[in-house]
Amino acid sequence: MIACDLGSNTFRVVQMDCGTKERVKEFEKIVKTADGLQQSGEISKASVNRIIEAINEAKKVIDFANDEVYAVATAALRRAANQEKVLNRIKKETGILFEVIGGTQEANLTALAVKEALKKLDLEYQDFILLDLGGGSSELYIRKEDRAFIKSFDLGIVTLTQKYNSYEDVLKCIENETKDIRKFVKEIYATFQKPKVFVSTAGTATTLAAFKMGLDYKSYDHDKVNGVKLTVLEIEELLKKLLSFDDEERCRWVGVGRSELIFSGIAILKSILSISDFDEMIVIDDGLREGLALSKCNDKS
Repeated sequence: MIACDLGSNTFRVVQMDCGTKERVKEFEKIVKTADGLQQSGEISKASVNRIIEAINEAKKVIDFANDEVYAVATAALRRAANQEKVLNRIKKETGILFEVIGGTQEANLTALAVKEALKKLDLEYQDFILLDLGGGSSELYIRKEDRAFIKSFDLGIVTLTQKYNSYEDVLKCIENETKDIRKFVKEIYATFQKPKVFVSTAGTATTLAAFKMGLDYKSYDHDKVNGVKLTVLEIEELLKKLLSFDDEERCRWVGVGRSELIFSGIAILKSILSISDFDEMIVIDDGLREGLALSKCNDKS
């Protein structure tokens, strides 16, 4: 089973063995889908070119011809005025048809993957709050007493970075940018007790976890990152180190083209941890692509 996730910043693919529910191969590349979207309301031609190039690269790593392929796109395509034109061009040039899914479906699929990963790590998987911090949106999934409360917010690391001129401006406005998240969490907490653990997935969290483990962008290891715990104090220390680096050194750790994004991501992450009343989080690498693959595998069984 092959599952593709076209996010607002990254294109991610996983090939999964439905029998063992284990990864066989994976592929990931930054494509900057949402680059310029905040200003123009459209996905640019340059972004589409990068997406098509990434899909063709993925086909050299993973055999798309002899497996079932499912592909979804998220916030950037949800918002793009030229959504249909972009999807048609990608389909025409790569043969891959992407389905644009809503925030609730995105959160449910991500949560499916995260629960499976937590279970494998022998960590709490029934009572948690999950933040999926993406490039164009953030999804919160709160699981309490066999109930799930889900909401998608139009707040992502790419769109936030492109909205403000500097990291200092982001910090000045982050409380206002997360006010809807504060309201949502407050409403849930008013009825239910705080969940036992805070879980975070997607690039900001996994990059910080890898940085803590001494893994730079090229030596990133999914197995070493999955389950890493990060405190707010550790996040602040890692932030100080990243701010002290020059561009070349920072790119070594966070990846080319992600330097500004990581700071916006940390600002959002710290704000939501504070809103949720947590000073520690568990990082899980598994996300939407794994959830999509698991869902399709489950449909077959």
